[in-house]
Amino acid sequence: MLIHVVKSGESLWQISNHYNVSMARIISANGLQYPNKLLIGQSLVIPTEYIVHTVRSGESLWEISQNYGISVKEIVQENKLSNPENIYPGLQLNIPPIRYTVKPGESLSQVAQRYGVSLESLIDANGIQDSSLIYPGTVLIIPRKKTPIYVNGYIYDFTANGVSVVRDEGTYLTYLAPFAYRIKADGTLEPIDDSALINAAYAKNVVPMMAITNFTSTELGHNLAHVVLSTPAVTDKLITNIINIMKDKGYQGVNIDFENVLPADRENYNRFLELTVQRLHAENFFVSSALAPKTGAGQQGLLYEAHDYEAHGRIVDFVVLMTYEWGYRAGPPQAISPLNQIKQVLDYAVTVIPRDKIFFGFQIYARDWIIPHVQGMEAETFSMQEAISRAVRYGVRINYDPVSQSPFFRYTDNQGRRHEVWFEDARSAQAKFDTVKDYRLKGISYWALGFPFPQNWTLLRGNFDIVKLI
Repeated sequence: MLIHVVKSGESLWQISNHYNVSMARIISANGLQYPNKLLIGQSLVIPTEYIVHTVRSGESLWEISQNYGISVKEIVQENKLSNPENIYPGLQLNIPPIRYTVKPGESLSQVAQRYGVSLESLIDANGIQDSSLIYPGTVLIIPRKKTPIYVNGYIYDFTANGVSVVRDEGTYLTYLAPFAYRIKADGTLEPIDDSALINAAYAKNVVPMMAITNFTSTELGHNLAHVVLSTPAVTDKLITNIINIMKDKGYQGVNIDFENVLPADRENYNRFLELTVQRLHAENFFVSSALAPKTGAGQQGLLYEAHDYEAHGRIVDFVVLMTYEWGYRAGPPQAISPLNQIKQVLDYAVTVIPRDKIFFGFQIYARDWIIPHVQGMEAETFSMQEAISRAVRYGVRINYDPVSQSPFFRYTDNQGRRHEVWFEDARSAQAKFDTVKDYRLKGISYWALGFPFPQNWTLLRGNFDIVKLI
């Protein structure tokens, strides 16, 4: 996949011709609602097997060619390098795909098997509509092998629309976590109508994961957590109820998202996790937890202190790092998931949690703040598609902050009020996927499904092989 940032005066037709990729494929890959109204600074995913490689310190062309399975000659020709010895750190090289010419009697499945790629990915990479039309001499692009990744999606829409989202996006998921069963002070759980979502998950070979929590949009839940975690009889009853619901509903594991836990309950929380794992593992269920984005063991604050990274990493099967909400709805405008801040969290996390237990938290919603920000005013939350739609409506340029690696724009509404919108695009999504690879993490967890973001799913599929457990 390549990413193109629209320049002044460019049209989709020009971009299509430049990359030799049809306009229809670009429109589909990006979910373009306004293909004739591209914005300066708007990023587009170009669905191609070409990729861009940034030369690292000490790298040679030979090493790069070996890494991608192509010849030095192909790289030289593709990039018109006059002096192949004169490459330097930071130089960006276009890496062409591997191509294969079909031989007499060969089928697509045989070619896929030869290169160790899936038939589906081979068909997708070549835009093949009818596999019977493949004949000797056809030149096929061989898709690159991808990193396997586990993907979780939280969802809090229990309506028919939420079920439709799971049907549409379940292809990209390993787990689905309907959010959430709220604990009660007596160890019971508030019921939720999750059966339709669970059935939709199984229909897409997605593992349903029960989510439990202690908070709501209006209650922090710290006192509730204290009662449950500090009372052994209630703790035991809660675990029993979790198991019963999982068996009844068809869940295969649980995600524990206790937030704002009192610092004094840190060890109580750890003991609760140990007891939960002991009892659920005996029933062949898995246990995961959600963690606030800490940058060090001693980080102060109600959100952080009781979240013991080392203990969670040791006790549970995997953790979800909630690496989002720097730009929260009641605060001033800023990137919601700034990558520079996220990397500080990861730098700490990987020192105390095994990398193969860490899920990178990825938010897939945008926010619109009225500026200047006034305390008490809340931002509007909506999808990336709506963010682009709003930018088109007001005819503004898309900006990109290189520090947070996040896009944003400003506009003036019909009432004369100034707005600032922060969102995600192809560039920021790719930067996050690169980070997941660089840190060798187990997975990605989306908060939350239901906000359309076609570019994300195109790039996710282009970067990774999604692990399916059922």
